[in-house]
Amino acid sequence: MTVSIMGARLIDPVSGLDQLTDLHLENGKVLAIGAAPATFRAAQHIDAHGLIAAPGLVDLNVSLREPGYSRKGTIATETRAAAAGGVTSLCCPPLTRPILDTSAVAELILDRAREAGHCKVFPVGALSKGLEGEQLAELVALRDVGCVAFGNGLNSFNNTRTLCRALEYAATFDLTVVFNSQDRDLAAGGLAHDGPIASFLGLAGVPETAETVALARDLLLVEQSGVRAHFSQLTTARGAEMIAQAQARGLPVTADVALYQLILTDEALTGFSSLYHVLPPLRTAKDRDGLRAAVKAGVIQAISSHHQPHERDAKQAPFGATEPGISSVELLLPLALTLVEEGVLDLPTLLARLTAGPAQALRLPAGELKVGAPADVVLFDLNATTLAGEHWHSRGQNSPFMSHCLPGAVRYTLVDGKVSHQA
Repeated sequence: MTVSIMGARLIDPVSGLDQLTDLHLENGKVLAIGAAPATFRAAQHIDAHGLIAAPGLVDLNVSLREPGYSRKGTIATETRAAAAGGVTSLCCPPLTRPILDTSAVAELILDRAREAGHCKVFPVGALSKGLEGEQLAELVALRDVGCVAFGNGLNSFNNTRTLCRALEYAATFDLTVVFNSQDRDLAAGGLAHDGPIASFLGLAGVPETAETVALARDLLLVEQSGVRAHFSQLTTARGAEMIAQAQARGLPVTADVALYQLILTDEALTGFSSLYHVLPPLRTAKDRDGLRAAVKAGVIQAISSHHQPHERDAKQAPFGATEPGISSVELLLPLALTLVEEGVLDLPTLLARLTAGPAQALRLPAGELKVGAPADVVLFDLNATTLAGEHWHSRGQNSPFMSHCLPGAVRYTLVDGKVSHQA
């Protein structure tokens, strides 16, 4: 397949390129930027005048729900939703049924993702068998079939010594471990940030220390083991400061934040809407501002959707009885552009945190547009708007942003030079 994208404003965060130009794609790769080779003949021309061309977005946490939870979503529906949000590469966590701790489950996910063809899927394997925190999963076997990193989600290891040995083993094979740092005992039973809002609403709180205590332990173990570590779903300003200090000491650590944590605060809970029920919980405005500053500085180098689709019944109960999570990957780019609209980030920096940053964090072959790179491209109109929910592909409609008018609109998403989404 040969494609010419004509007249776009091309922004590539890795090279720093930001100019009006043409982009030519062939055999799934970027063939040329600017003038096409004399022998090149495009089978498809895309008029991109007035549009911005950028590397396809890279989302480090998208729950695909399959296998095991097809009532919430499938690989086909959720990758389709991701493509609509401008995503060309995504990582799925190991929270499937059965748990993603065997080669068979990883191969099933990869096969079905290839069949769907909407975007590239990179599984994150379970660090421990069954995510039980007791026995190490078959990490090398999982790596060999395509898992790019390993984590235990919010499920803590029962024994710190066991965790330390797991990290040392991962370091031996240069594997990346994903941490969701949360102290199980401090967070137990919590529904909201432990503060005035939770007290007023009568909701059990999750204190800041649930994150920072676990984060301090995990960073020390990273330092001892030498493992390459990625800290996912940071929620507190203090946590971001701790990551910055670790990076200043030279530790091989990266971090991401859920996009909704950069937009919402715990004040959103005042109406008891279960659509705002997430774990770890929404924090204070001070935490949100601290996370925004860390993203701007590059301490947090990746913004992710942390997409968790649910069936309707999962959110139709009293707040504490509902399942946590927001369906958000479909709105990743328009929601992120609100940060540009508010002056929090400039557009090239935002795109860096959505493309090159996450790709480099987990060493994915994505996130840049240069000759020879994969032809994964998103074309979007910065001057248009997106009405959230107007065209919805995810099986989960549990989004508090439904019916919001958001800046920007994805026009095309191309994966390996083929159009996987067209508005």
